[in-house]
Amino acid sequence: MANGANVYAVIMAGGAGTRFWPASRTGRPKQLLPLAGNADEPLLAATVRRIAPLVPPERVYVATGQHLLAATAACLPAVPAAQLLAEPVPRNTAPCIGWAVREIQKRDPEALIAVLPSDHFIKDEAGFVAILARALSAAEGGAIATVGIGPTRPETGYGYIELGAETSPGTFAVKRFVEKPNLERAAEYVAGGRHLWNAGMFFFRASAMTNAIAEHMPELDRGLARIDADPAALGEIFPTLPSISIDHGVMEKAENVAVVRGDFGWNDVGGWQSAWELAAKDANGNALPAGAIAIDARGNLVCDLGGTKRVIALVGVSDLVVVDTGDALLVIPRERAQDVRAIVAALKAAGKKDLF
Repeated sequence: MANGANVYAVIMAGGAGTRFWPASRTGRPKQLLPLAGNADEPLLAATVRRIAPLVPPERVYVATGQHLLAATAACLPAVPAAQLLAEPVPRNTAPCIGWAVREIQKRDPEALIAVLPSDHFIKDEAGFVAILARALSAAEGGAIATVGIGPTRPETGYGYIELGAETSPGTFAVKRFVEKPNLERAAEYVAGGRHLWNAGMFFFRASAMTNAIAEHMPELDRGLARIDADPAALGEIFPTLPSISIDHGVMEKAENVAVVRGDFGWNDVGGWQSAWELAAKDANGNALPAGAIAIDARGNLVCDLGGTKRVIALVGVSDLVVVDTGDALLVIPRERAQDVRAIVAALKAAGKKDLF
C-alpha cells in the first residue's frame, strides 16, 4: 500500500449472538465474551489487537448498538470514544457500513477501508495480516475486494464466492456470490476448488463504496446524505434506512469485485460447538474450567461463568455443553448446540427480559 497512514478499519460489533446463550445476553453479546480459548480477551478486543500492524486503534471505527456503547468502550480503551458509532436500531450491514464510511471520509477523503466482523477467531494472525494487506492493495487499485476462506468441509451454513480469473497471485475476479447451498451442492463446491467461503470482510476506497451505494442503493444514499447534513437527526433517520446486507445491496451488483483467498485458521465462532473446538482440552477431549471433575466423560465443554466457584462434576457423559452463568444453567448435546436459539425465543415469548 502506498500510504499506510490512510488505512482505516470498521469493525462491525452490533450482533446479538443468541447461539451463545446463556453467556450471551442483549447487553453482553458474543463479541464481548472471551469465547476463543483466551479467558482474558473478548473476541472484539482480539479483533482490534490483531489488525494493529496495519491499522492502529486511533484509526479504528467500531459500529455497534446504542445499548452496547458503554460495554464496547470498556472493552476497547485504546479506541477513541468518538469513533464508536452507536446505531439507534440494527439495520443490517449496508447502512452500518455506509454510515461508517461517510464518517471516515470526513476525516480522510482518500481513506482505504477494511470492514471486518468483530467475533471471529484467527489462528495464524501473521498470515491474516498479510492477506488483509493484499486485499487492501487490490482496493487501492480500484477494486471492491473481499477475502474468501478455503473451505475445509461441505458447510451449508455459509455463503460461497465463485472464483473467476486469477488477476494476481492469490487474487481473483469474483464470478458470483452464492447463497447458502444444500449439502450436495456444498460438497460439489469443495471438490471443484473454485468456491471459497464468504467470511464477510470487505476492502475498498471510501469513494468507491460511496459511489457504489449511490449507484445500487440510491434510497440508502439519500438517507445517509440526510444524516450527514443533520447528524442530530440520526435517531430519526437511521431507523428509516433500508435493512439490507452489503452483500445483497452492493457486492452482488458492483463491477470490479475481487476476492483474495485466505487460509489462516479462520473460525466464525458460530456457537458452543466452535467454542469447544477452540478450547484447550484434556486427554479425553473435555474442555473444563479449573477445579471441574470429569470421570468416564469425553468430549464435553463446561463453562463456569457464574462466579459461584462451585465444583462442576461430570460422570459417564459425553459430548455435552454445560454452561453455568449463576442465573441460568444450560445442558445440551454438542451436536444440538445451535438449538439454544430456541431457548432465547421461548424466554422472549415468556417475557423474561432479564434472561435474554
